[in-house]
Amino acid sequence: MVSIKDIAEKCQVSSATVSKAINGQSDISETTRALVLKVAAEMEYMPNMAARALKTNRTYNLGVLFVDETMSGLTHEYFAPVLESFKVAAEAEGYSITFINRNVGKRRTTYLEHCRYRGVDGVMIASVNFADPAVIELVNSEFPVVVIDHVFNNKSAIISDNISGMSDLVNYVCDMGHTKLAFIHGEETSVTESRLASFYHTCNQRGITVPEEYVRKGVYHDTACTARLTHELLSLKARPSCIFFPDDFSALGGMNAIRELGLSIPDDISVVGYDGIRLSHVLQPPLTTLYQDTETLGSSAAQRLISYIEQPKSTLPTNVVVPGTLQEGASVKNLCAPN
Repeated sequence: MVSIKDIAEKCQVSSATVSKAINGQSDISETTRALVLKVAAEMEYMPNMAARALKTNRTYNLGVLFVDETMSGLTHEYFAPVLESFKVAAEAEGYSITFINRNVGKRRTTYLEHCRYRGVDGVMIASVNFADPAVIELVNSEFPVVVIDHVFNNKSAIISDNISGMSDLVNYVCDMGHTKLAFIHGEETSVTESRLASFYHTCNQRGITVPEEYVRKGVYHDTACTARLTHELLSLKARPSCIFFPDDFSALGGMNAIRELGLSIPDDISVVGYDGIRLSHVLQPPLTTLYQDTETLGSSAAQRLISYIEQPKSTLPTNVVVPGTLQEGASVKNLCAPN
């Protein structure tokens, strides 16, 4: 394995100079730095991460706490691209990632113990039960933490703009002439609270009263639950003209339930989703939905977390709100159009 000493001999400089060049320190000339980096690349030099950690007090390893109760794991249509963009942005800055869980070998641990065992420099948290005491313990620990789609006091959060997103969806559906709007929402989370409040607020602004039986509590990413609730909504004596689904994936269950009843989308019933995953483009009809910018969510989380790690004294807790975009499909009938 090529060492710093080998590079120093090749460049005819000291090992200290090579170390400064590789670590980006400023007290050497640009000519010398360029020479050292060129030779290091030619010799296929790889830094010793253990030695680097001892010197910098950092492991260049970021923890990711991601718990998916639907068991989709890294195939999750929404969170998979968020995690991928986080990984790409982290690797671009020289960091690797480690998934955090509650096991070290065969011993059961807490998330905090696992982070200490792995020696991560900081943690990104997404898709967990944020009320879990083990999660709260980690958030309140010594580790820099950035959270996606949830806000903790004095911690940075990267948040999709669920309020504006839901408002855009409701206004679009209303502009298409719909006044009987039903909403199957996900489980009780801060994301659900924002979307539900925005749904009611925007309906109120448009002069629309939403009957209590039009709003049903469902589960994110659960097609069976959405199918059952869709059947319930369509069995009402005065059924809605448009159903808002929790997310694009669970919309599959609702759309199948509609077809099972012999109804057509959007001629008999209109539907909208949320997330803007690739699947929404290929459904028949293409789903009208709210695209969430997963690339910006993930990369912003990585950048903010690395800033905490590398500049702890000057990085302030910040809530970064990432806007989404209405993605017009063909699943909402235009009731204003002449027959």
